[in-house]
Amino acid sequence: MAKEGDERFLYLIRYWPDDFDRPWPMPDNMPERLEWAWSHYCRQYQQASWLEDDSVPYLDCLTGTEIFAEAFGAQVYREEGNMPYAQPLVHNASEAERLRVPSLDAPSLKRMFDMADELTRRAGPGVPVRMVDVQSPMDIAAILWDKTDLYMAVLETPEVVAELALKIRTLLTDFLDEWFRRYGREHIAHFPDYYMDGGMTLSEDEIGAVSPQVFVELFLPELNALSDRYGGIGIHCCANSRHQWDGLKKVRNLRLLNIIQPVGTVREAYRFFERDVVHWHGWNGDGDPWTWKDQHPPGARFVIDLWTRDREEALRWSKRLASRR
Repeated sequence: MAKEGDERFLYLIRYWPDDFDRPWPMPDNMPERLEWAWSHYCRQYQQASWLEDDSVPYLDCLTGTEIFAEAFGAQVYREEGNMPYAQPLVHNASEAERLRVPSLDAPSLKRMFDMADELTRRAGPGVPVRMVDVQSPMDIAAILWDKTDLYMAVLETPEVVAELALKIRTLLTDFLDEWFRRYGREHIAHFPDYYMDGGMTLSEDEIGAVSPQVFVELFLPELNALSDRYGGIGIHCCANSRHQWDGLKKVRNLRLLNIIQPVGTVREAYRFFERDVVHWHGWNGDGDPWTWKDQHPPGARFVIDLWTRDREEALRWSKRLASRR
């Protein structure tokens, strides 16, 4: 992503002329998922030859949120036409204490290594791989642990919650260390799909349900530990987390922030985090895309994300946005 002194904005133009529907991330359709990911990469690669933008072709290994909870032993609910999700495995502090860190041989993780291995074999070295869906340690804890009990435990036995978060972080770092060893530190974030030269990315949504004090005590240490280990972090958050923005400013080496909230909240985020991060939020601007630069604070660096089925529209957007650099 852009660093201090680089261009003020990047722009990505998704030329999507047909219904190129991706398969749902289910274990029994791994061959279809692999072929879709390969076709998607080939489309991106071909588009780069005629459309000027900041897109980076990549190998897409996106998953649902369930894979790390499933590795711990959680059952997963799967229904055609919907994303899979893990069901609670833990219902009290005693059960949380008994959990053990799984190995990378867990089927939900091994499937993704197998998929990425085959895609990188086809593409050859140097092609970025899109990260699987990484939730924060506390978000995964909230998937594993029935929330009706978890939030009581946050108040009554926070040390047990912190211990579970540490076990989850151990699994995450084992996974990420091996992922980066195989496929390189340059990668594409799980969401949104931005390029990372080192660092790591995750979703942090449970912060909307806790106080700033709980964020500082239980969430922030995990985020900083991951950022320190990998040299930076990008965060996606679709929770109503306005009360945590001061805390997010305490995350060390926060590179990019993606907030999915109503337009008024997003406008405030551009102002609040103006020079602190690269912005890629759920609202980029109103009207013609080449005017969006003027709708944000002068110090903000941000990503413009556009979709079209019209090739001529894609070319027109590219030309006008390039002229606004």
